[in-house]
Amino acid sequence: MRAYLVAGAMLLAVAGDAAAQGRVIGVVRDERGDPIKGATIIAENADASPNSFTSSSDERGRFALIGLKSGVWSFRAGAPGYAADGGDLNVRAGQNTPLSFTLQKLLMPPSALGSLSPKDLQEALARADELYDKQQWDAAISEYRDILERSPSLSVIHLQIAAAYRGKKAFDDAIAAYNELLKKEPANDKAKVGIAMTSLEKGDVETAERTLESAAQAPGATREVFYDLGEVKRARSLPDEAAKAYAKAAEADPTWGKPQLALGRIAMDKGDAATARKHFQMVTEVDPVSPEAAQATTMLRQLDQGR
Repeated sequence: MRAYLVAGAMLLAVAGDAAAQGRVIGVVRDERGDPIKGATIIAENADASPNSFTSSSDERGRFALIGLKSGVWSFRAGAPGYAADGGDLNVRAGQNTPLSFTLQKLLMPPSALGSLSPKDLQEALARADELYDKQQWDAAISEYRDILERSPSLSVIHLQIAAAYRGKKAFDDAIAAYNELLKKEPANDKAKVGIAMTSLEKGDVETAERTLESAAQAPGATREVFYDLGEVKRARSLPDEAAKAYAKAAEADPTWGKPQLALGRIAMDKGDAATARKHFQMVTEVDPVSPEAAQATTMLRQLDQGR
């Protein structure tokens, strides 16, 4: 979750003492990193009054919510033709950590929907996603599998099934779900990254590294492949190899702050304050409203204090 302020797409709600109100900004993008205009963002907290806020994203995918009481809020972003994304944030008074939502595109010709109408598909996905958000893993998996059975062409659903298995720490089942997707889409980088990171979660670092190195050699390898390869290399205490992978991730998407932040941390670990500062400043320039920018700002302050 990430993002920014949007004039005209902001919901202002006066909820009690202004000093106790929180402000949350964010952005909604698709899996390619492109902004989604007109996405609906909902914030809910059953213990607050009002207990629900709604906003929509502008042409740059940005949104803002103001007037939230302090406490844990559930955020959810959705748009027609996309699988929803969401998560929780402990909202505090004032400005909070920016949120970033990534929506998986589901637009397909009607013939690909099988026995489901577009309306039925959206409702079924909403039910499954709600169960997922509540961490009712088995029920969510059942709902996702029902969607897949009725619309076999929606192979992207395998990603959600795998994610639910990872949620319940059924790692082998998650890897099997990713492999089912790869049978239909052999070049799907999300499945390859999923297998690698699931392997890492189960302690199989060698498989994680091997899977990502193979994916990184493929034409059109995504930024996530390079970034996660860097994560695996760093987990193996190979900072130089990790830095090379992070640099490729940054090259694949110069507007992404995560690899720049990782490069800065590697430089700090080596005692190279000048290089660390360069990377942290780059984060604040190219991705200024991301959580990584907030972390980079903190690291820059630490470097200043250490002078």
